[in-house]
Amino acid sequence: QVQLVESGGGLVQAGGSLRLSCAASGSTFRINDMAWYRQAPMKQRELVASISRGGSTNYADSVKGRFTISRDNAKNTVYLQMNSLKPEDTAVYSCNAYALDWSMAERQYWGQGTQVTVSS
Repeated sequence: QVQLVESGGGLVQAGGSLRLSCAASGSTFRINDMAWYRQAPMKQRELVASISRGGSTNYADSVKGRFTISRDNAKNTVYLQMNSLKPEDTAVYSCNAYALDWSMAERQYWGQGTQVTVSS
């Protein structure tokens, strides 16, 4: 079982920056892919960025060039550096991870989410 806890959200003005962190804890064999999703009111949850255990990254077109995902495997933590924030980035940002349990079954885990609000 893996628990994901996000931090770093808050209120920021347009053009500002925030760095989100997501720390994974609990019993697991290995954490594989990790990602950040976001969901704005009345909108579907969307994938913002993902990162493999080896560090390969993917980004939504809407955040490409502004956001950077990274991870520290030793700390089981994934980060999302968000620069040049826009009001459209306002959403609840949730951490996602796929982890192998001790039977080698891969399970998906979600954090509770952290609110990011960008004012114009």
